Amino acid sequence: MSSSLRSILFSSANVCLLLGAVLYLSKTAVAPYLFAVGAAGILVCHLTLPTDGMQFRQKRLHRFNILAGVLMVVASALMFKGKTEWVLLLSIAAIFQLYAAFVGGKKA
Repeated sequence: MSSSLRSILFSSANVCLLLGAVLYLSKTAVAPYLFAVGAAGILVCHLTLPTDGMQFRQKRLHRFNILAGVLMVVASALMFKGKTEWVLLLSIAAIFQLYAAFVGGKKA
């Protein structure tokens, strides 16, 4: 997958994820579908990122992002079932992604 296509997919997936989470509060029927599409898009973006040439630290942070994507997909499944635990999984995924963003941005 090309870098520009991955960037567009990642941006649109983030928008879908955010819209799905916000619309869920208003009990809109389309919210879990938007959330699931966004979570799947984010996971696909992280899984298709090439890892050759990455240092050990970057690969570890990449695994954090993959784990965050999987947690978001599981959160979407919980959202479909009407459980409220999806909020906890989404929060954990957000913490993993924040950690990877801040640690990965440092110059070693």
